Amino acid sequence: MRPDRKIGSSNPMSIKANDVDLFHSASNKALMQMLGQIDEMFDNYANEKTNMIEAAGIEELCSDLKMRADDVRMLMLAWKMKGKKQGLITQDEWRRGMKALEATSLEKLEKALPGLEREVRRPLIFKDFYAFAFQYNLTEELQRTLDIYNVCLLLKIVLRSQFRPQVDSFIHFLQIQKEYMVLTLDQWMEFYRFCNEISFPELDQYDEKLAWPLLIDSFVEWLRQNNN
Repeated sequence: MRPDRKIGSSNPMSIKANDVDLFHSASNKALMQMLGQIDEMFDNYANEKTNMIEAAGIEELCSDLKMRADDVRMLMLAWKMKGKKQGLITQDEWRRGMKALEATSLEKLEKALPGLEREVRRPLIFKDFYAFAFQYNLTEELQRTLDIYNVCLLLKIVLRSQFRPQVDSFIHFLQIQKEYMVLTLDQWMEFYRFCNEISFPELDQYDEKLAWPLLIDSFVEWLRQNNN
């Protein structure tokens, strides 16, 4: 007759279960501690009445990070937070961004910025960021277009460091032409495709028969006229 199992003998399965419980408990505790530190950062800049970081708080954050409000890295932070409205940061957005960056203090946020910039500069991710930059600047409800003045400002911030000759020429064209007062997201994205696909200033690969927006056709026509 097989002897009964001794009372108090170890059960490997129960040990594993206990280990998992301890792991989850420690993980939850660490997560709560992280969120507490992130929320403490948020409170330093948020308006107590609205519980949102507004223009004054963003200006203070820029000052603490030693950067201008029009620094592209501020736009990258908004992208990382999946911000919905320019000039406002909700607590959920702040938590999302800081958690992704593992930034629980201003010092850690400063150290995380170079990594964020490298991430955004990767081509596939940059395309998403470039689209976000346009949509984030649509400040009115149901707004679908961006005026030429703000398009030019945004191009300088977002794209000029990568494609300076193309951006400078396009901005000049936009400022002197009279046909377009606003740009759509599609036109904005197609200019980015133009920068990536068409040699500049040669324009050898450009074919008007392909599906380019009329705006880009007009830009290329203007370039060719001025280069001849």
